[in-house]
Amino acid sequence: MKLNSIGLNTEKSKALSKDLNKLLANFQTYYQNLRGIHWNIKGKSFFDLHVKFEELYNDANLKVDEIAERILTLGEVPLHTFEDYLKNSNVPIGKNVTKDEEAIKLIVDSLKELLL
Repeated sequence: MKLNSIGLNTEKSKALSKDLNKLLANFQTYYQNLRGIHWNIKGKSFFDLHVKFEELYNDANLKVDEIAERILTLGEVPLHTFEDYLKNSNVPIGKNVTKDEEAIKLIVDSLKELLL
């Protein structure tokens, strides 16, 4: 059995890194969705949702960094291009989402995917 620089099984580390890169791609898409709806939300719930979406994207940004650093710790390379994120993400992409109910549905659908 071959071990990596931190003493973990190389094959298992590669497999885990692959899964973490998938999670990273999903979180990056989720993060970008949150930024977009934070900027573009309209309607009677604007003030409440604007603040909530900012809170959520700040949290997602921290998680993105933690996932990428874990991949590096395992001796692998985290995905880092939009092309790779799109290719590896299953989180729905929200484009031109401005309505409160549509934005909340996008976030719920994204969270369902992240929890799989």
